[in-house]
Amino acid sequence: MGILSNKISRDEVRPGDHIYSWRTAYLYAHHGIYVDDGLVIEYIRGSSTKLPCRICRGRSKSGGVTSSCLDCFLGGGNLYRYEYNVSKAALLAKVRGGTCTTATSDPPEDVLYRADFLLRENGFGVYDLFENNCETFAIYCKTGLVSCEKNRLGISSGQSTSFVAAAVVVALPGPGFCAYNVARLISDIGMRAKRGDDGVNKVPVEELVDMRNAA
Repeated sequence: MGILSNKISRDEVRPGDHIYSWRTAYLYAHHGIYVDDGLVIEYIRGSSTKLPCRICRGRSKSGGVTSSCLDCFLGGGNLYRYEYNVSKAALLAKVRGGTCTTATSDPPEDVLYRADFLLRENGFGVYDLFENNCETFAIYCKTGLVSCEKNRLGISSGQSTSFVAAAVVVALPGPGFCAYNVARLISDIGMRAKRGDDGVNKVPVEELVDMRNAA
């Protein structure tokens, strides 16, 4: 794992990798699952306003789970690989959230099966900035983990947690930084699964789609 950066070259990306690319001056990142042959399965909010390239022409861009070529996914940005099974120290060493987790990834074939099933069924539910976004989609594909609590299905994403916690740091620089790190540890899906709390469970993708449709 790169301590300062998870940036990789296109030659390094492998099927089943959780990849991301920073947007708008590193304000946020877009996440997806790399399939193969330059294809990415992603989860987007609303319709895409960009004209599709020759490769992506004809693919649905109306929101939800969709696919695109790697170039369109990156949108001119650099390619990064999300890290799994990192230690707590490594998680906290990353200044920005939304780049790694203590959760363990499943084998690539399981990751690709989930991503492809959700693509075919467009079954990841309604987009939510904090609990059901492109990062949580990719994390679910990699781990099969979701939080089933209080009649809600979701995974608090690393970058959304960082946004909220960063506001506390600005308001209270000293104690705020400690609160920032605590928030990242508490919300990390891997830590929550290991603690056995918050209703975090491994849910088969077929069951997840049924649960989303019934919600």
